[in-house]
Amino acid sequence: MSTQYNIEFFWDPVCPFAWMTSRWVVKVAAQTGYQVDWRFISLRLLNKQKDYATEFPPEYEHGHTAGLRMLRVAAQVRSALGREPMGPLYEGYGRAYWDQPKGSGMRQKLGTVAHITEVLNAVGLPPAFAAAADDPKWDAELEAETELALSRTGRHVGTPIITFEPPDGPSFFGPVISRIPSDAEAVPLWNAVLTLAKFPGFAELKRSLREVPQLRILGGLGATPQQEDWQGGHRADALSARPGEWQQRDANRR
Repeated sequence: MSTQYNIEFFWDPVCPFAWMTSRWVVKVAAQTGYQVDWRFISLRLLNKQKDYATEFPPEYEHGHTAGLRMLRVAAQVRSALGREPMGPLYEGYGRAYWDQPKGSGMRQKLGTVAHITEVLNAVGLPPAFAAAADDPKWDAELEAETELALSRTGRHVGTPIITFEPPDGPSFFGPVISRIPSDAEAVPLWNAVLTLAKFPGFAELKRSLREVPQLRILGGLGATPQQEDWQGGHRADALSARPGEWQQRDANRR
């Protein structure tokens, strides 16, 4: 890589928290001049040994598989055109899903060749790349990049993963946020995170009670965001849900 990157940001396109953190990092980069390398982490490959039917809420397998298909296309684009299109492509993926209205039916369309073709057209990339969604030859590269990210943080984390001043600077999962900071908030908040991350003894700061993600597709936008106790996606964390409750929650978010 000829460009000196200040930040490596490992993303999966179907993670809402990765998307919101990425929009924050874009603001930070615009104000600091940091260069961001948008790298890959696949939730589907990360969880390939798990039984989705018993360990995850309904629809997670569909969502994670859609993310894998989108990342295959991104991997081929990067192989053919280099790293520069990665930021616009990730933004294109995100705008085509997270910025769509609740009830738009986008979940069923997500990760299809037709959907990815629309995104490629929107960001000015050749639509022929969409065929890579069906090509598993890219999975080895995606898995290697996923393993690289986890080698820096440990395995019991999610997405996104960020490395500051790679490859030897601090790496961390998150920060997980439920709303995108304002322009004025972006850099001070980032600097606060770095202060913690650079302290060798720092390991974790976490709470599960949080705002509903402020995303249009989830219906979370509002002047007074609702609070929820986030269960992290695993069925084991949601056994107290009433029969059919997960299905209804998921249906409400489509």
